[in-house]
Amino acid sequence: MDALRHGWPLAIAGAPLLQPVETAFGDITGEAMLLSASRAATLKLANQLEAARPRQPVLMRAAEPFDLPHALAIADPALDLAAPLKGPFKALHCDWEEQARAALELARMAGVLPAFIVDPHGAGEPVALEAGDVAAFADASRLQIATRAKLPVAAAEGARIVAFRSPDDTREHVALVIGRQDSDTPPLVRLHSECLTGDILGSLKCDCGPQLDAALHAMAEEADKGGWGVLLYMRQEGRGIGLVNKLRAYRLQDQGFDTVDANTRLGLPDEARDFPTAARMLDLLGVGAIRLMTNNPAKVAALEAEGVAVTERVPHSLPDNPHNARYLATKRDRAGHLLP
Repeated sequence: MDALRHGWPLAIAGAPLLQPVETAFGDITGEAMLLSASRAATLKLANQLEAARPRQPVLMRAAEPFDLPHALAIADPALDLAAPLKGPFKALHCDWEEQARAALELARMAGVLPAFIVDPHGAGEPVALEAGDVAAFADASRLQIATRAKLPVAAAEGARIVAFRSPDDTREHVALVIGRQDSDTPPLVRLHSECLTGDILGSLKCDCGPQLDAALHAMAEEADKGGWGVLLYMRQEGRGIGLVNKLRAYRLQDQGFDTVDANTRLGLPDEARDFPTAARMLDLLGVGAIRLMTNNPAKVAALEAEGVAVTERVPHSLPDNPHNARYLATKRDRAGHLLP
């Protein structure tokens, strides 16, 4: 991840050298590019079945070698209006698909565009790894509790915070526990993905900030009635695609695309949240059964698949505003959220 953010090439065993397009620097060229299937679909290189699997790799070449400006214009859909004429391109057979998938997943985790120049000329010293290293890095079982403390918050002055850390990942997730923990009573739980724009800056484009505030107050009310609640605050901006890519998606939304199509054009999944880590946090807290605050049945299914017993889905919808009405309608109509 550090290599990708610095623009250094990756040497994944069994694959050619891969140069990240977004962060690369210098006079680098290559005959081929690696993209995700959903981005390739917008370039007319993948059918709809392939586009439905956004993390699948597509190897392609053009009539001329790719340099960095050309490659970036292909990789970043926010530049499509400025550089509308692309191609023609030809999809190539990729006989190192496992390594290609690992590279695309690593790019998503690093928050950079999932696009690479393949076997680049002029690249610097590469960073070596195995395809399996990516899965090992994301292994939720390595997460541990780092520390605990009292944290009075506006909604609940008796709240406690628990911080979690993994040996490799620099992101630190936290849980806020409100009320007296009782192993016999399933807590009210909200899984909240970090949203800098909504949680901190008060963005009206999403409902993240109001949802966070309402969840804390609902847990405080639960505590007043003798129950308790747990807020899992996950460091996975943009449902796992990162802050910069989320802002690229916003730019595409300004061009008329909804939130699902914006992610597809970026070559990224609409849903990339880390449910195994959320389940691990609950396990470390000694929580087995929960009442989950969500409007998304898929979130219930994802946590249950990780061994969490969801005894009740508690609706958690808030009024829309002129800036997020389309976003919420997309969640309802295309992502299956149970919203009015």
